[in-house]
Amino acid sequence: MENYTRCYQTAIGLLARREHSRLELINKIRRKSFSENVDLISLCHDLEESNYLSEARFTEMFVRSRVSRGQGKVKISYELRQRGVDEALIDSALLDAGVDWLLLAKEQREKRFGLKKPKDYKERARQSRFLAGRGFSGEIIYLLFS
Repeated sequence: MENYTRCYQTAIGLLARREHSRLELINKIRRKSFSENVDLISLCHDLEESNYLSEARFTEMFVRSRVSRGQGKVKISYELRQRGVDEALIDSALLDAGVDWLLLAKEQREKRFGLKKPKDYKERARQSRFLAGRGFSGEIIYLLFS
């Protein structure tokens, strides 16, 4: 029971600093020596019951953070899946964010390359790769240059 309490307090401390997904929290606590015989799934359930841990809140915060960094939908979705967030929750959060992905891509392109659109294929391809790396879909990139 003492180890459970230590794990619980550690989780509270981590969640006080920033929101975490269940998977992130479990992985961080699992690294602690005192977590050996503790049911971390049950611990997460208790944290959710107390409203300390919330996948929805984490996902919303994560999407907002990444959009403010100028990242696209593809990259944000990928990173959330890597953190163990449910696909339906990801789709819902991206929809609720109300982001105009085309406008965001345009802003990122102009911030990096200036207002002029590329004249030749080579420069267009370079800018397209940049936007793809930022996580914008091929459709958004195509619309941006057409």
